[in-house]
Amino acid sequence: MERVYINERMRNDSLLTSSDGLRLIFAGVGAARAKRHFQTNFLIVKGDHHVMVDLGMTAPAALDHLGIDLCDLNVVLPTHGHADHIGGMESLAIDSRYICQKKPVLIVNPEWERVLWENSLRGGLEYNEQNPEGKRLTLRDYFDIVQPVWKTNSPREIWTCSIGDIHLEIFRTKHTPDSSKDWQDSFLSFGVMIDNRVFVSCDTRFDPDLIDLYRHAEYMFHDVQFFPGAVHAPLADLRTLDDEIKSKMEFFHIADNWGDQDIDGFAGFAQQETIYHFG
Repeated sequence: MERVYINERMRNDSLLTSSDGLRLIFAGVGAARAKRHFQTNFLIVKGDHHVMVDLGMTAPAALDHLGIDLCDLNVVLPTHGHADHIGGMESLAIDSRYICQKKPVLIVNPEWERVLWENSLRGGLEYNEQNPEGKRLTLRDYFDIVQPVWKTNSPREIWTCSIGDIHLEIFRTKHTPDSSKDWQDSFLSFGVMIDNRVFVSCDTRFDPDLIDLYRHAEYMFHDVQFFPGAVHAPLADLRTLDDEIKSKMEFFHIADNWGDQDIDGFAGFAQQETIYHFG
């Protein structure tokens, strides 16, 4: 794995293609309330295809800083309903329909499609148009839906999907509420394994079973918090992982006091506006 910081010459839509294999680009690495970084949303790029994983409140500005317009996005994978992950989805929907005049692809399974529309996006998007018969818009008026396929005989709920040569395993995580006992008892929330090589937890509480399931990954990105409890993985718990895992794990979803933390033994903090090249 190689890291390349994105310079001014590279800040354009060429970031959405890759002629040299798999790339990850973090538009932001911050926690929901972070002020020193954009919120954690990232691009998966391979060949002529890309997937934007999450599109939170700060994502439109973060992408603009990279020279990427919302109209450039073709495929989006939202992982769960918190605003730092879907707060920019309404902007994408409206821009795509009325400015870009295109329908991006949305990767959602049937239940997540229903929840995303009914519980989050419907209020801002349903009434933008209405015909004389009173027909209102739906999620599918704004997006083309790709439904991933259930992966059978797995130890937890996993869905699979391919966008071009990008292969995704989309797994359930143990995120909210903080009282949930496991992923089955948690509200819908997903992480992703990319090309069976790169693990990204997205948002989850500490879940050793999940980490062990994907310990074969070449590299791992994990969300972190610097205090106990709540709904992300505390750094103190992540420190209990074995050295092999820690040596290939970088942290994202970082609070502004990240520089005060001891992460000895880990690979580091994920870098905003940096290309992670996996060849």
